[in-house]
Amino acid sequence: MRYLLTLCLLLAGPAAMAETYKWTEGGRTVISDTPPPGRATAVTKAGTTSEPGDNLPFAVKKAMEAFPVILFTTADCLSECKQARDLLNARGVPFTEKMIQKPEEAEELKQLVGDLFVPSLKVGNQKFRGIEAGAYNNLLDLAGYPKTAPYGSKPSGGLSK
Repeated sequence: MRYLLTLCLLLAGPAAMAETYKWTEGGRTVISDTPPPGRATAVTKAGTTSEPGDNLPFAVKKAMEAFPVILFTTADCLSECKQARDLLNARGVPFTEKMIQKPEEAEELKQLVGDLFVPSLKVGNQKFRGIEAGAYNNLLDLAGYPKTAPYGSKPSGGLSK
């Protein structure tokens, strides 16, 4: 009997590690271990590796998807850019930092805020040039980001490639 149980566990092991699929079909979300039919939309495959942001609270993930945050900086922006980073990290906001180094990056910032001014913040489609805690907090509140960083959260940011 013990051998039968061992055999069953050995055979069940690969099935437990099978890939899972998540898709939308007819307005409902389906999660299954079989691949979706051809009419399915928004298909994602869940494997054994975790994706970035898996440990984030649900509200932060939703805000991050709908309103991604980008902080524009330059190499010579020290104090003000640090204040902007610190404010975002204190709230636990995942953000991308773009350091302006190339003419096309400078042009992107000019299109966004009207001139080459750092720090500048983009939250979804909204933008703000300079550093003003009240304005940053207002944009982040409207996007649904938490007012304080969740316990154990790690600083975000880092320069984009």
